[in-house]
Amino acid sequence: MDVERIRQDFPILRRTFHGHPLAYLDSAASSQKPNAVLEAERDFYEERNANVHRGVYALSEEATDAYEKSRERMARFLRVRDPSEIVFVRGTTEALNVVAAGLGHTRLKHGGRVVTTVMEHHSNIVPWHMLREPYGVDLKFIDIDDEGRLKLDQYDTALDRTAKVVTLSHVSNVLGTVNPVREIADRAHAAGAVVVVDAAQSAPHRPVDVEALGADFVAFSGHKTLGPMGIGVLWGRAELMKEIPPFMGGGEMIRSVHTDRVEYADPPAKFEAGTPNVAGACTLSVALDYLEHVGWEDLAAHEHRLLERATQIAHERFPETVRIYGPPVGDGHESVLCFSVLGVHPHDVATILDQEGVAIRSGHHCAQPLMDRLQVPALCRASVYLYNTEDEIDRLFAGLEKVAKVFAVPATTH
Repeated sequence: MDVERIRQDFPILRRTFHGHPLAYLDSAASSQKPNAVLEAERDFYEERNANVHRGVYALSEEATDAYEKSRERMARFLRVRDPSEIVFVRGTTEALNVVAAGLGHTRLKHGGRVVTTVMEHHSNIVPWHMLREPYGVDLKFIDIDDEGRLKLDQYDTALDRTAKVVTLSHVSNVLGTVNPVREIADRAHAAGAVVVVDAAQSAPHRPVDVEALGADFVAFSGHKTLGPMGIGVLWGRAELMKEIPPFMGGGEMIRSVHTDRVEYADPPAKFEAGTPNVAGACTLSVALDYLEHVGWEDLAAHEHRLLERATQIAHERFPETVRIYGPPVGDGHESVLCFSVLGVHPHDVATILDQEGVAIRSGHHCAQPLMDRLQVPALCRASVYLYNTEDEIDRLFAGLEKVAKVFAVPATTH
């Protein structure tokens, strides 16, 4: 993989901060965008901008065709046979709210258990919390071991006769843990529960096969996958998408409206009220094309090398100072390196690194139950992607040496 050539496709990487070239190590929050994606969005607004599904004139039909071809592209990415199972949303957060609210009206309306995990992003916790009071839903959290892997034996008791939904992340946004979704999904289905998968952190790094996962709903965000902000994808099995009610009401999601009744359209229109982000959908298709052109295996190998380098440097130069969280780098750990520096708040670490042009994330990472489990207020997170280099990893740790000096904590130098 020619990283230097790839970097030329990302104009933002030419920027400097505080006199240093940008080392962007926060792609788990939001990825940067290649020229092909930037040009595709501009091209839509310059050449095809019109509302979809509504006009009978040629420009509207052209926009509609581009939008529906993007739906087909998302179906291919997720290995879905029927594009009508693909719904465009604003992102993973909206997708999970659509599913939670829908199941609240159907399978959870008389209560029942939702089984989730302590490593979830708030987007896969709060929507289920919101069902507790109106429906009496019981929310059960599966714990992790000391390496950040799920304690699978806890599913044996969690999946009792009251369990209606099992929801989990494919990859943890904090620990980088790759969860055994298929094994968990098989257990959930045997217990009669539906399976909801947050693929926000896996879709940017690996092909997602919804059938192989055994999922019933899968969601991911475009902005983490080289695409624009404000676009995401929800996939759901056809029978379940027909079962749950729409999340919002308005134009385009109806078959007919009268003063005494409303009849909803079939999915996916049923879940796409109002004017959709047509440009975002079309542009996300280009982003996925770009990633597939790079090659998923090459991307995974590149990220693995960067994480291995980071882990090795941390162990060799900061054995007593830097603690890394999550499983060892390998098949069970993907794309992120979460760590703490002894005696230094993560916000202070990130501030000093910023002065060196190194951008990382600090805080609770929208995963406060996990912070509670780890008994930390916050953590630092460096996340790598296709445009990152070994030099940027070296700059990260050169910055950590400055952190150690400022706060007078032990660090081993070369």
